[in-house]
Amino acid sequence: MNYKSLSFLFFLLLMSFNSFPDKTISANKSIEIVEKAVSKNVSTYNQLNANSFELPKFECFTMALDGFYALKQKGIIQKNILTLVDFSLSSNVKRMWVIDLEKNIVLFQTLVAHGRNTGEEYAKEFSNQAESFKSSIGFYATGEIYKGKHGLSLKLDGLEKGLNDNARKRAVVIHGADYVSESFIKQNKRLGRSQGCPAVPVEMNEKIINAIKDKSCLFLYHPSAKQEILSKLYS
Repeated sequence: MNYKSLSFLFFLLLMSFNSFPDKTISANKSIEIVEKAVSKNVSTYNQLNANSFELPKFECFTMALDGFYALKQKGIIQKNILTLVDFSLSSNVKRMWVIDLEKNIVLFQTLVAHGRNTGEEYAKEFSNQAESFKSSIGFYATGEIYKGKHGLSLKLDGLEKGLNDNARKRAVVIHGADYVSESFIKQNKRLGRSQGCPAVPVEMNEKIINAIKDKSCLFLYHPSAKQEILSKLYS
């Protein structure tokens, strides 16, 4: 990734506005802020202890990290735990990461399901509507633990209006499921699908829930909607 080009594009965007009393000074300050943010993200990514796992893609990680810092600053997120799901990847690979940002270490990397109407092997369509049986992308705050029909489960609060803010009403939660397993993939050539929940393997469920409960950051990413995700986050 060319990080200089990111700053340059941001500069061009700023110069298109006429509201600054001194556009050059304002643009230069903004470029400096962007470059510092990019540098910080690169440093964090490079210093991550993979802990024998694979690291997520940088683009996905840096979006998640920017959102985490923004939500932490607002007091919406309280824990230094970032959970990242990359829905651009096949459901047959481990596309969920739980990262301890305080210790800079990947705690878990695991399989995770998407909604049955979101796609087959790959996630393609997303929705915030009830009964859509689709996943909802964007940033979430983790909530409280409860026991439901899937056993130990974790409630989620969608933080982006129109993208995922109906999560609690839709009962979109983290829970364990038998269809999230390597054996299911071998039998069906793809992972099982949920009704919209980011379901995880049964054997990982309790570990993950206990690590991320109570106001940590969850980010469900897909590149097709990254501009919408960012616009909703900062609106």
